[in-house]
Amino acid sequence: MATAIGAAAEAIPEAPLKHSPLSLTAWERDAIGRQIWFNESRASHAGLTVWNPGEGFPSLGIGHFIWYPVGHRERFVQSWPAFVEFALRRGARPPAWVLAATTGCPWRNRDSFYRDFHGAELSQLRDWLAGTVSLQTDFIIHRSLLAFDRVRLGAGNDSQRIERNYMRVAATPNGQYALIDYVNFKGEGISESERYAGAGWGLLQVLDAMPDAEPGQAAVEAFALAARRMLERRIANSPPERNEARWREGWHRRLDTYLEPLRLPE
Repeated sequence: MATAIGAAAEAIPEAPLKHSPLSLTAWERDAIGRQIWFNESRASHAGLTVWNPGEGFPSLGIGHFIWYPVGHRERFVQSWPAFVEFALRRGARPPAWVLAATTGCPWRNRDSFYRDFHGAELSQLRDWLAGTVSLQTDFIIHRSLLAFDRVRLGAGNDSQRIERNYMRVAATPNGQYALIDYVNFKGEGISESERYAGAGWGLLQVLDAMPDAEPGQAAVEAFALAARRMLERRIANSPPERNEARWREGWHRRLDTYLEPLRLPE
């Protein structure tokens, strides 16, 4: 099966967990997918294929899945190849040129990407992505569920406390959204490459930094506060040339959505 999987791609097994920690209705799944799309690009069609200034890779789909150009790698775990493989397993067919790009993103830099932005290939990809929002939502949720086990294993002797904090946050629909979104947003916190000055910022670090809180909204508030602290630490530890402080306001706005009742974004 030809896919866009390249070196250092994240592997996403198909098998679901035997006992899922999340319980979502069809409406809640749809609302979560729409909110994540809104978080990333205000749910715009053009925002389905972007290459942010200062980054060495494009971000694709409602979850802005990372796809590294041929021969290029950074510290962040790329998720686009894993999504393509997930889509194929579900019977969806990405554009043929995506499947042919087996070694990585064919655009080597942001300038070349935007020169072709309205060309046939990227236009076709945006249309395909706009038609597969539910599939992308399934992938994001599936990836988050797998993160639950990985984070518990990564916590070592603290695994019970980490699981307890996770389940307390998951006691409300907006808490389940927060757990799902944060993995897509800032990762699991397991990869040793996703560190600045030895400190991570993913789901594991947030759950570890949470104070004790009652299940439900109190736990969601504790989670959002801990996430804010982890992202502030990331900004403080980041290389100055990345100027990550420019993203602080947007990151805080995203965390604020965790505190609100789950709804379809307008």
